[in-house]
Amino acid sequence: MAVNFRCAVQTLVLLGCVIILSNVLCPVGAYLYNNRYAGDQVFRITPSNKEEVQVLKKLLGNIKVDLWQPNSASLIRHNATVDVHVRRNDTRGLRTRLQKEHIDFKVYISNLQKEIEKQTGHRSSRKRRSESQYDYEVYHSLEELGKRTRSYKKAVWIDCGVHAREWIGPAFCQWFVKEALHSYQDDSVMRRLMNQLNFYIMPVFNVDGYHFSWTTDRFWRKTRSKNAKYHCRGVDANRNWKVKWCEEGASSQPCDDTYCGPFPESEPEVKAVAKFLRKHKKRVKAYISIHAYAQMLLYPYSYKYATIPNFNCVESAAHNAVTALYSAYGVRYRYGPASTTLYVSSGSSMDWAYRNGIPYAFAFELRDTGYFGFLLPEALINPTCTETMRAVKTISSGLLKKCETGMHELDRERYPYL
Repeated sequence: MAVNFRCAVQTLVLLGCVIILSNVLCPVGAYLYNNRYAGDQVFRITPSNKEEVQVLKKLLGNIKVDLWQPNSASLIRHNATVDVHVRRNDTRGLRTRLQKEHIDFKVYISNLQKEIEKQTGHRSSRKRRSESQYDYEVYHSLEELGKRTRSYKKAVWIDCGVHAREWIGPAFCQWFVKEALHSYQDDSVMRRLMNQLNFYIMPVFNVDGYHFSWTTDRFWRKTRSKNAKYHCRGVDANRNWKVKWCEEGASSQPCDDTYCGPFPESEPEVKAVAKFLRKHKKRVKAYISIHAYAQMLLYPYSYKYATIPNFNCVESAAHNAVTALYSAYGVRYRYGPASTTLYVSSGSSMDWAYRNGIPYAFAFELRDTGYFGFLLPEALINPTCTETMRAVKTISSGLLKKCETGMHELDRERYPYL
């Protein structure tokens, strides 16, 4: 590989890793979670009116469930689907109650343990001696991910793995680096991006949580920080940022999946990234956070229903990105402000990045729309990453052009970075 090629591909990895060049041994059965999900099921429930919404909230509040979509019972709406992971001891009772209340539902996954084993249980020991042997089309545990460092100039930040159970995120960040390295010489667009922009890549934002999702709880979402007063661990790393912290869409209860933490930036992962972005905010022009699932491309605001000052430019960038994504396999993504396209949430990294001077702030919700949910098959890593790569390249290419925001001069004084 030529020296100038290596210099062109400048990536920085913080608190995470991309590629390892040493041998890795993965013991058989390491990812089967001691059969803890045997008999667990995933229900897709669709309340048809407000009365059914209230009944459903009460039903789910009486048993221990894991809400997949939406991630909080307060966000359940009529005529909107609810994906919920139900423990095996509660499946029969919930099914009976839903039938009694005439609430529409389907059992999407009848045995969660078997679905997990389809992804991870088939693996025997895996060794890799060189980058050429690294498989980008399977999910990798924390031990299988590696490092690569270097950075500088006008930049794009991309983070993945904020929520531990969203495995397609780290898979995409690895994919991005692989494509940047391998397509530089033959892809004129990639070569131009690498020559004129710097990319900061964080493949695993929530390192401890991601590792825990491989070893103990496949559907763990939060970090793994300890709480002095409660036995519940962890904070939602996408509710812990200092922007309308712990308001609507976040919880102050430590045992909830959307727990905002004891104070803003309480999590070392959030604090470290916030510190880095503050230091480099004059250079970082785009912030991109990769999540799953919903097939959406979101931009600010999350915490309120309002139009951002440079709406025209950001809206245009989002439109171009989802158009490029669609061109790969015909997969449709919705795009728009997070508050109206998905739901209202406070303390998000995307809103924080925008409020701190990064003019293009986006959050992707990758495939799918619920059929597989967080258990997106490895067979879909390639197409998902390929189409997302087109979208990210389109957003990045837009930074090399001037966009007229149409802002009032007063707004230009308030937002000089736009």
